[in-house]
Amino acid sequence: MTNSLGPNSGSRAGSHVMVRRGLTKSKCSRAEMAGVVLLLLLTALLVGWCGFKDFKGALTFPGCVTGAALVLAALIMVVGVAAVVDCWIRGPVSNFGVVALIGTGVALLTNALLAFQTWSDGERVGYKVLSIVLGVGSLLAVIQVWRRLDEIPTPKRVAAALIVSTIVAVANFSYQYLFQPYRREVAPLVQMDVGKAVLNADRKAFSVPVDIKLVNHSDVSFYVLGAEFHAMGEDVTVSSTDLARSKWREGAEQWARYREKHPLTRREVYQPGKLVSAQPWIPAGHWVEAEDESLTRTVVQLPIDTHFDKLTFYATLSLARKDRLVMGSFGGPRYSWRGADLPYWVKAGQKENDTIVQTADVTENNAIDFYTRKKRRVTTYWRFGSHGVDVAPVIAPVGEEDRTFSEQTNREVRNRYGLVDVLAGPVEQTLGEIKSRR
Repeated sequence: MTNSLGPNSGSRAGSHVMVRRGLTKSKCSRAEMAGVVLLLLLTALLVGWCGFKDFKGALTFPGCVTGAALVLAALIMVVGVAAVVDCWIRGPVSNFGVVALIGTGVALLTNALLAFQTWSDGERVGYKVLSIVLGVGSLLAVIQVWRRLDEIPTPKRVAAALIVSTIVAVANFSYQYLFQPYRREVAPLVQMDVGKAVLNADRKAFSVPVDIKLVNHSDVSFYVLGAEFHAMGEDVTVSSTDLARSKWREGAEQWARYREKHPLTRREVYQPGKLVSAQPWIPAGHWVEAEDESLTRTVVQLPIDTHFDKLTFYATLSLARKDRLVMGSFGGPRYSWRGADLPYWVKAGQKENDTIVQTADVTENNAIDFYTRKKRRVTTYWRFGSHGVDVAPVIAPVGEEDRTFSEQTNREVRNRYGLVDVLAGPVEQTLGEIKSRR
């Protein structure tokens, strides 16, 4: 009989089948099957959940594609679970051995990419350990399934399928997490158009209209973290001869302390400007839509007998890219004169200035970073001084807002979340004509 269980069976293949079936009944074999099934289910659950979150709510199209790929990988792993069970129960006569091998191979590839992403960019230790455990477990699962197979039908096709899927997964992963976030830097333009000074009806004051135009020709939207317009009144004193070298050097040192434009000529005497007007021109927390333009008009008014010779106008804008983060609404402001805590770098050298602090919650732009990185907030420090206001946005983990970060860390944060500062000005207007009409 070909199905004899005796040791002298004439069918070697039959003996081999029966030995494999005997192994499936052992505790060791069942434990191996349970381990592979548990690994596939756990990986499919985690990967499928992250994929569903990205497919539904990723901020970029590559993010949605990555989500769809993760969901597909999770479905392959679920099918692989059924194939593993069939392969262990039926032994080598099972027709689903290759499906089990593909399922565990997809799990290995996915866990390897997730482990790389988690260890290179993640911050939570638990997820780092979990990624290593799943990676090692999926490798052992591939080895166990491979050992269960007597032979692989059409091995070239199976190898080609695994190679192609690996290339596609690595290419998508590299584009989504390595290349796409840094492929190009974009920023809107801020344009200022200063109109002619107009004498008021009572001839005791004059007004200067200023149009501030925001032009966003890119396909990226931005959150507004802060926007400020200010005007400086300046006196112009010109010496008939070149200034002494020591005097000129002193003026150059004073000029370097301020962001406003001041002369560096040998004959124009340095005189710091005085702030005559300052106000926000876009509310913080609003956003700039892609391919959009907006116009804001403000008016600067001064008495006709002002001693200033010219006015200089500036506009600043602090932004964050909407494809890099999700930002909540700013909460109520806190004030330095009412005891608000300020980091050392804010207080340093500005003890005489006042500061307003605003914070908003920040969410990462993909599910993997959302779970593996610490929760963050964006904090804006509005530092008021004699030369207008300086808006300093900081994105830091919750509870670490007061830390002083290195320049490299600040640069990485700005690149990661697309923080952009746009400056317009100086735009100058002389006042000789309007003052002559008084």
